[in-house]
Amino acid sequence: MSKTKLLLAFAAAAVALGAGYFAVSHQAADPTVAAAAISAEPVFSASFKDLDDKTQALSQWRGKVLVLNFWAPWCPPCREEIPDFVKLQDKYRARGLVFVGVALDEKIKVQAFADEMGINYPVLLGEMEAVDLAHKIGNRLGGLPFTVVIDRNGGIAASEVGGLTVARLEKLVAPLL
Repeated sequence: MSKTKLLLAFAAAAVALGAGYFAVSHQAADPTVAAAAISAEPVFSASFKDLDDKTQALSQWRGKVLVLNFWAPWCPPCREEIPDFVKLQDKYRARGLVFVGVALDEKIKVQAFADEMGINYPVLLGEMEAVDLAHKIGNRLGGLPFTVVIDRNGGIAASEVGGLTVARLEKLVAPLL
């Protein structure tokens, strides 16, 4: 992807972040209702490069409880929720929970942030394909962060635009473990 296209994608994502906050304040009280109607198959068909430039297929996490989080290092609510994701990954890893972060920024910035936060789960690098995937699985306005919880059967159990608290995320994943 050219630098110009990448910059345009990031600019669009920044604008969408504001729209995402608007969407959060107007979304249904129970995101699982809307999520149930959306297929997770696009997730398991997607692949992205990791921080070591190795292509990782999301299908490798089929059968696990998957928390797929679209984020960026420059996104304040993303920065706020990721330390909690690190803690929850440690707490529930043995029970089959896997966090996967799909970052929307340059590799060097993502790597620096991942190192700073001690991210203990896979971090993948997304470009326009990641934005398209997020849209297909429910992020209609393109806000960040965007998190999807996929159950062991490959169904979307919940999706949310905006930062998640530990309590909210545990409420979403605990019944699936």
